[in-house]
Amino acid sequence: MEGAIFDCPWHWERWLPAGTRRLRTTAELSGRHWDVLALTVGGCRKLRGAEIDCGVLILPGDCGPEALRGVRMEQAVSYGLSARDSLTLSSLREPVLCIQRALRRPDGGVVEPQEIPLFWLPAPADRLLPVLGLRLLLPWTGR
Repeated sequence: MEGAIFDCPWHWERWLPAGTRRLRTTAELSGRHWDVLALTVGGCRKLRGAEIDCGVLILPGDCGPEALRGVRMEQAVSYGLSARDSLTLSSLREPVLCIQRALRRPDGGVVEPQEIPLFWLPAPADRLLPVLGLRLLLPWTGR
């Protein structure tokens, strides 16, 4: 299964699911199908109409439609602090990941709506939402 994250800080790499590629340029996005592709907030700003083909796109909830021109996807999973986002946090002080609706995984599984307490994180929970989305939607193989 092909997973990637665009414009991910290098120090997040060890928290990515095994086999997830960290993409740094828009050229790396094009020319292949990604089963799951996550965009950081900065990555969403840098898309500039790149041709992207993916099954599941994990993107900031405020990523405007102009940034997504040229993107083909089967499912969008938005993240952020809005109640409209698929992945959000119900608390920032003691972070709890809120999955607002059922999410289809590329392997056919489903992640049901639920709340998951986040006991220890290497960075602020709201910044790590794209990584948390990848960990939910890609098969866990450990590291």
